[in-house]
Amino acid sequence: MSSHPISIRNDLQVIYQDVYTPEALQALAILTPFNQRIKALMDQRMQRRNWRQQQQQRITFLDPDSTIPGTGLLVQDARDGKFDGAVILADLQRQWIQGTGPAAKPNAPLENSIRNVAYALLSGADGWMFDGEDALGQVGTMSLDNQRNLKLAIHKDPRFLTVAEQVAIEMNRWAESFLGHPTITDWAEQLNFTTKIFRARGLHLDDRHIRDAKGIAMAASIVDLTLYVVNNYQALQKAGSSIVLYLPKIQTAEEAALWNELLSSLEKHLDLSVGTIKVYVLVEQLEATYQLMEIRAALGRHFVGYNTGRWDYINSVADALAWDKTFINPNIEAITMTYGYMRNYEDRVRRAVNTPDQNGNFALWQGGMEPNIPVGSEAGVAASMTKAIAGAQREQQAGASGKWVAHWKMVHIVRPVWENAGEANQLGRLFPQLTYTQADAAGLTQLEPAPTDIRGARNLLSVALQYGNAFGQGMQAAALKPADFFGNEDILYLMEDMATGEIRLSILWEWLHKGALLTEADEETGTRAGDTFSEALLNRILDQEYEKLLNADNKDVFDLSKTTTLPIAKEIATAYILSQEKIPWFIDLLNINLNNMDLDVAKQRIRMYVDTFTNERKRITENLDFRTSVTEEVL
Repeated sequence: MSSHPISIRNDLQVIYQDVYTPEALQALAILTPFNQRIKALMDQRMQRRNWRQQQQQRITFLDPDSTIPGTGLLVQDARDGKFDGAVILADLQRQWIQGTGPAAKPNAPLENSIRNVAYALLSGADGWMFDGEDALGQVGTMSLDNQRNLKLAIHKDPRFLTVAEQVAIEMNRWAESFLGHPTITDWAEQLNFTTKIFRARGLHLDDRHIRDAKGIAMAASIVDLTLYVVNNYQALQKAGSSIVLYLPKIQTAEEAALWNELLSSLEKHLDLSVGTIKVYVLVEQLEATYQLMEIRAALGRHFVGYNTGRWDYINSVADALAWDKTFINPNIEAITMTYGYMRNYEDRVRRAVNTPDQNGNFALWQGGMEPNIPVGSEAGVAASMTKAIAGAQREQQAGASGKWVAHWKMVHIVRPVWENAGEANQLGRLFPQLTYTQADAAGLTQLEPAPTDIRGARNLLSVALQYGNAFGQGMQAAALKPADFFGNEDILYLMEDMATGEIRLSILWEWLHKGALLTEADEETGTRAGDTFSEALLNRILDQEYEKLLNADNKDVFDLSKTTTLPIAKEIATAYILSQEKIPWFIDLLNINLNNMDLDVAKQRIRMYVDTFTNERKRITENLDFRTSVTEEVL
């Protein structure tokens, strides 16, 4: 028996014995001590957040003469590149397009669920980030289905190959109708083209199925990392593939240092050399933007690149400045990657990756997400694809070595932007060295004039409600659009994940609690330019948008959800927006209601969360339905 035992709920160890293998369980037990350390770091996060809110302090750059906690590195040395970084491996040299999405479907048999992996690996994407976090539903045992499907695909199990052959036929059929030619010539060979990448859940989330010896929920990061790497590293290496992860929601270099130690400990246990596991980091948090070189240095030989996401980053800025009555985001549509603080954030990322380490190694910059899906009217698709290509061209010209797409159909539409440029990557492209002035700091929260109007509020509410509903149904990635555009084929559905629901509620929280002034008149509500966005106005719009969802066709809002998860989604959205204290994570309220269809239970759990956060400054992140069976063995 390990000195650091873990427990797995119900009979999942038996049902998923191909995921909870002896080797994986042994590694989990060895890494269990990191659970307490992660929880301590998350407490520090909350303490920093609370202090800034109370003192009304903005985030600042680190003291250059200080040491990065968890490392022996001086901050100034990290900024100067005086550290050992990673050499970019062969299968990461060209990552023009990375697709993103989960490897599983909710409540689906394996033959249907695993189709997600087949679409991904046959898409022609240079890499595919199989998501264990924002786009992966967590109802039931989806996180384990995700791991199972990836293992079957990576090991080329016959069950996966049978599905892949059929999916290839269907994908070619679509390609011939839309692109005018097939995209897959040899499906079996095509499966080898795409680099497999896995996104673990962030340090702020708990696993729903495992607790440590003290009965404390295991950090999801430990579980995701261990199950994916232990179950697949040998097959990946045998195929000549790198072991690559995306690490989300890192806020500080100290957190990156803990990740580095966690990765190194797993490598040591598996007898792998340090740095074998490579990681991209998603720059999704404002605080991380102040510590980019420090994070690179802390991850050392594991780090290969940054990704510039959009939605999570916007929310992090809003959250960090919740205390500042003058900071109010405009309509979400206005906050593009060229908007104020987003433009400055992206610029710092590209300058950080093209600062060499002491061995002359640069890092990769993977651009942001393209959420469009080419399904709709001919005019709507044409307009949206033109916009998507223009966005990709802007990022390529700015120095990105590639970007993300949220749907496999977008791969061959966007990939030619980089293919035509003809360079495998833009490593080492010359940009000015990063500076750390007051003007640099101010730029990372820079607002610019943009609309704040009723149409924007309706869009924010409609999509946020739909997202909360989709989450409850097990779809953390869902094709959505505002209810007023249901049936309008000129307005395309966009692939949305957790972050997009969160930022919509976050902006509405700002508008309400900071007294946003409307920039345009609205005939339907009788509001005028200059009117304040009030609680009465919010409630009126909320009721109207909710009614539209109740009356929507089953295609847009599942009829079954209208009496189950949709009312809960409304309750969560209302609690989030009305809360006097800005709730740090929308996903917390959703997670504590996973697999719950009872509105009264949801109200109790939401009230408990809000009270706990308000009174104790603590989040509830564990699975409230965790049960262990009497026959379960402690590992």
